[in-house]
Amino acid sequence: MTFPGATTDRDVANFVVVGAPLDASTTFQPGTRFGPDRVRQFSRTFEDYDHRYDARFSDLGVHDHGDVRAWNDAPDYLDYLEGVVTDVLLDDAVPVLVGGEHTVSVAAVRAVDPDVFVALDAHLDLREAYDGDPYSHSTVTRHALDVADEAVVVGARSGSGSEWERAAEADVTVVEPDEAADWNPDFGERSVYCSVDVDAADPAFAPGTGTPEPGGLTSRELRSLVADLAPQSVAFDVVEVNDRDDGQAALLGGKLLRDFVFAHAEHADAQN
Repeated sequence: MTFPGATTDRDVANFVVVGAPLDASTTFQPGTRFGPDRVRQFSRTFEDYDHRYDARFSDLGVHDHGDVRAWNDAPDYLDYLEGVVTDVLLDDAVPVLVGGEHTVSVAAVRAVDPDVFVALDAHLDLREAYDGDPYSHSTVTRHALDVADEAVVVGARSGSGSEWERAAEADVTVVEPDEAADWNPDFGERSVYCSVDVDAADPAFAPGTGTPEPGGLTSRELRSLVADLAPQSVAFDVVEVNDRDDGQAALLGGKLLRDFVFAHAEHADAQN
């Protein structure tokens, strides 16, 4: 199963979708191994044409690489996935990952080496480890800061005491849910990696995720944020979709992926 409209040959693609079905450290509701295919499946309901951009998704040069099959050794898997994303970059295409647990973002961030890591996420993900696992999905922002100069977590409303202390340092910015609508994501000439953990959404909009947290963003707010971030972003992912709902999280994930591609492509066309 390929993402609907991702019909362009790899050697001429502008965007490459990569499924990363890692499901090793989810702490509450597992099932992210099913995320990539659920996002593809439920995106079949969308029209190819989007009137806001006056464009067809199938005309934007999207290729679906398929899934990079996951195994239990997360560090080893991340090394391999980093190589897959690096190949996408070497082909002058924009990587678009579909998870899988949020840990998969670590591989893509290492490959892309952005200036700024922006995560739309309910959780700070600044832990050193969780249950002794330094590659838990709750450590992603910390790992990203090993590469990026700055991290911005939008929609955050959950974290340990030590995580909030770390978030108070100069290289981390937290935009809480009630501030998100007024946030202006302007990073100038700096490169941005945009990561969407679907639990940034309120569970009313995306219950199918591992660690749902009430009080989150609406689907409309998330779509607006992704569209604003896309022109500044050199890569994108949507993660933490599982099979524990009737497709709401997968629908939102697929729509956000499309929003990113439409907005990024429109900006690229305007620059040419």
